[in-house]
Amino acid sequence: MATIRHFRSVLDFTPAEMVSVLKTARRLKRVPRRAQLDLLPGMTMGMIFEKPSLRTHTSFETGMSQMGGHATYLGPSQIGDLTGTREPVKDISNVLTRMCDIVIARVFKKSSIYELAEHAHCPIINALCDMEHPCQAMADLLTIMEHKGDDLKGLKLTFIGDGNNNVTHSLALSCAMMGMDFAVAAPTTNSMDPTVSEQARAIASESGSTVTETTDAFEAVANADVVYTDTFVSMGDEANKAAILKNFDGFQVDDAVMAGAKPDAVFMHDMPAYRGIEVTSSVIDGPQSIIYDQAENRQHAQKAVVLHLMGVDVQFPFS
Repeated sequence: MATIRHFRSVLDFTPAEMVSVLKTARRLKRVPRRAQLDLLPGMTMGMIFEKPSLRTHTSFETGMSQMGGHATYLGPSQIGDLTGTREPVKDISNVLTRMCDIVIARVFKKSSIYELAEHAHCPIINALCDMEHPCQAMADLLTIMEHKGDDLKGLKLTFIGDGNNNVTHSLALSCAMMGMDFAVAAPTTNSMDPTVSEQARAIASESGSTVTETTDAFEAVANADVVYTDTFVSMGDEANKAAILKNFDGFQVDDAVMAGAKPDAVFMHDMPAYRGIEVTSSVIDGPQSIIYDQAENRQHAQKAVVLHLMGVDVQFPFS
């Protein structure tokens, strides 16, 4: 029996695999949708959602449909949560992964992803948890390739805002894997998880890149090719919004911050975005912003991840 591959973290792929998947995603994006219908005919994706979603839900469901498969949504009203209140996670995993060919899960806790994978009979994809957002990172790298060229090595990505954030963590790791310099400017109370930081630095030392953490947005953004931010108030933290926003005073991405990066730097945001809070309208709606390319690329990158995990050898008759 073939080994089941999962995508729980960007670290589940080697750098070479990551590049291969990204190249597949780029080519898929150029192939007419109707021509992709024979890639996964008759295959079913189970989609577990503990959190609301726009981009994740739509990109996975439409992507699966475009490849000839089907996706079934399982939200809190159908499946409960993954705390074991309604039924144990191992039972959910054993049942669902015997009926489906691949399963994605957008959950609150990293432990839920790993427990699902432990008992799975098919690949499990982390569609977001508290520690990582690997699918977002793949879409981000694809978007950077489109705007900066296929060779990512030597580019610099700067993240400004919450360092202890699932997106920040996946970006730090994936940038290091690709040989990209990564800098994060965050309040001292919101620095990267120490384990993730240590992992990213170790990988960077092998790839010839750097990982920098600072509390100064202008220091972090110097010589950046990509400037990135995320919402300061994560889903579930709305009750503490006032205190959180006060903590992030001085970390808004505005025109002055963008001027500190390279003249041809691009701006990215994984969305949802809150104009006037983590980023000004002049930046996110300005000429350097590539947020809609980034959002669309969730679909293309995730298609490629799904095909890779399912062992589909994609043959491209198209140029």
